[in-house]
Amino acid sequence: MLRLVSDYKPAGDQPEAIAGLVQAYRAGKRQLCLLGVTGSGKTYTMASFLEGVQVPALILTHNKTLAAQLYREFSQFFPTNAVEYFVSYYDYYQPEAYVPTSDLYIEKDSSINAEIDRLRLRATSALLERRDVVIVASVSCIYGLGSPEDYRESLLLLDQGLELDRQIVMEQLLHMQYMRNDLDFSPGRFRVRGDTLEVFPAYKKEAYRFEWFGDEVERIQMFDPLTGKALQELDRAVIYPARHFITSRQRIDAAVQAIEAELEERVAYFQKAGKPLEAERIVQRTRYDLEMLRQMGYCNGIENYSRHLTGRNEGEPPACLLDYFPEEYIIIVDESHVTLPQIRGMYAGDR
Repeated sequence: MLRLVSDYKPAGDQPEAIAGLVQAYRAGKRQLCLLGVTGSGKTYTMASFLEGVQVPALILTHNKTLAAQLYREFSQFFPTNAVEYFVSYYDYYQPEAYVPTSDLYIEKDSSINAEIDRLRLRATSALLERRDVVIVASVSCIYGLGSPEDYRESLLLLDQGLELDRQIVMEQLLHMQYMRNDLDFSPGRFRVRGDTLEVFPAYKKEAYRFEWFGDEVERIQMFDPLTGKALQELDRAVIYPARHFITSRQRIDAAVQAIEAELEERVAYFQKAGKPLEAERIVQRTRYDLEMLRQMGYCNGIENYSRHLTGRNEGEPPACLLDYFPEEYIIIVDESHVTLPQIRGMYAGDR
């Protein structure tokens, strides 16, 4: 349940605006507009509106700076609820390019902000766990993200007293893109010490410790990964994948076949057009990615193959953050005169 905590009290036109917005939403109106000058308390008004309607919300704005400001404000208004932050995790991004006249290939290069990546994963996991969620996002939330169905089906659920071979749990963690590293225990990794398995979720600052007795999960703890000190005894632990792009082995195998078929078409196209260098380059690049998918279930630039991995048709939009929300939720667009043109331009793309 969304519960607003604030020393402020509605004043001026705010009580009327809040009551009007809540009443209009309950009456079935789905396009509402709140007007107000800078400093008139629109953020507090929208927080009060969310408390009145009690549905998950996406606060959409046009840049990271404003998103961070709104995230801080909504976190203060809803301290007991799941207020999350979802923006692009690239600090630097250079797309791959190829100059056929000189046979020059420029490999894709990027720098991912690990903290923002953690916050993005925390946002999607919160949407699957609870209803009292408010996510503040930039326009990047309409970019392609892994399938929410595959993400949900890949979670790991462990109960105290559960009879389960530890090796099976480790195999599931590897499928969820967690890496085993007994020395460097950091987010997205797990380690094994005797009968104890420790997992550092990619979206948390705390880690889980599972102790086995034979094939039985005897004890579950949440602990501080820096000091090793136990923080809480648990009856159940739920671990979500370390990446958003997660899929089953069956889907990967089907996707590999579809990618190979498309590769043959593109190679034939380049050869017919008299472009042998382009044909050779696309074969090298795609074959490398396919081998990574077969062996690791993941490759750099996996978003380029999202259509095949999710079984979508050509031109069909990929899954994005909006698909992780339940059926009923609210989108609040801040600075709509700037944000909506960005959405229209990015949604239309090159088609």
